[in-house]
Amino acid sequence: MSIDFWINVGVLAAIYGIFSLGLQLNVGFTGLANFGQAGFMAIGAYSSGLLVVDWSWPLWAALLAGIVLAVVAGLFVGVSSLRLRADHFAMATIAFGEIVRYTLQNAEFSGGNQGVLGFDEEWRSFAYWMASKLSFIGLDKYTQLPLFITVSLTFLLLLLVMIMLQHTPWGRVLRGIREDEDATAALGKNIFFYKLQSLAIAAALAAVAGFFVALNVTYLYPSVFDPTFTFFGYAILVLGGFANYAGVAIGSIIFWALLEGTRLIDTSLSAGQQASLRFVIVGLSLILLSRWRPQGILGNLDEMRMRP
Repeated sequence: MSIDFWINVGVLAAIYGIFSLGLQLNVGFTGLANFGQAGFMAIGAYSSGLLVVDWSWPLWAALLAGIVLAVVAGLFVGVSSLRLRADHFAMATIAFGEIVRYTLQNAEFSGGNQGVLGFDEEWRSFAYWMASKLSFIGLDKYTQLPLFITVSLTFLLLLLVMIMLQHTPWGRVLRGIREDEDATAALGKNIFFYKLQSLAIAAALAAVAGFFVALNVTYLYPSVFDPTFTFFGYAILVLGGFANYAGVAIGSIIFWALLEGTRLIDTSLSAGQQASLRFVIVGLSLILLSRWRPQGILGNLDEMRMRP
């Protein structure tokens, strides 16, 4: 396995790690079954790309605008569906994610299936500058290394922020909501308001991940943001463990090392069969882990037992 391979795994693991931090906040700590995270990611990615291409915004400003729009979308979804039962809320978020994807696929402003190009020129200039600084140690030949460094540092920063937030009174209220909403409400806490905050923060994290997805693929098109993205995030939570942010990092690295590593298996199968085999291997690994350690690698079995 080459260094390029591991850099690519690192880029994917960090992007999905950022994405899954939001899922961990919703599912692991608040008890919200959010299946629309890919929709928030698409909003962040497309907003950033279109603002750069159509309005000539600086890339950093477009990123901030994409985060704001994703948060607004999260608030809209929350206000309209958080009072539903848990299973109905899950279906509503799935529907939201698909509405976003099909809208982007058919709308003129998004370019439809032709997608969006040309939003990454500023990033490529920055990446070239960063690569020139790495040339003295011979690392400039790895074209994805600047993105790996940037997205990894971003993930580590956001990971630390989320860990610190969880140890605040705000984070303890979220844990109380997950374990017993009625008891938490009896203490005078506005359950709906806290859930809304959790969903909005998760949407913001998804927008950041979407921004890096756009830089990684260099071409925005709707099928990038299909529901598979969200289910990969849940697989990472299962691997790393629920209600543990560090588990997101471990789960994401293992998941992508396994999924990308199975590309190297030499078989006589067709391309389609080879792709199916990869997912079979990953699926079996998740099943075995669920049997051996149902709480995940860093999860807490006692917390799983306290779930309603």
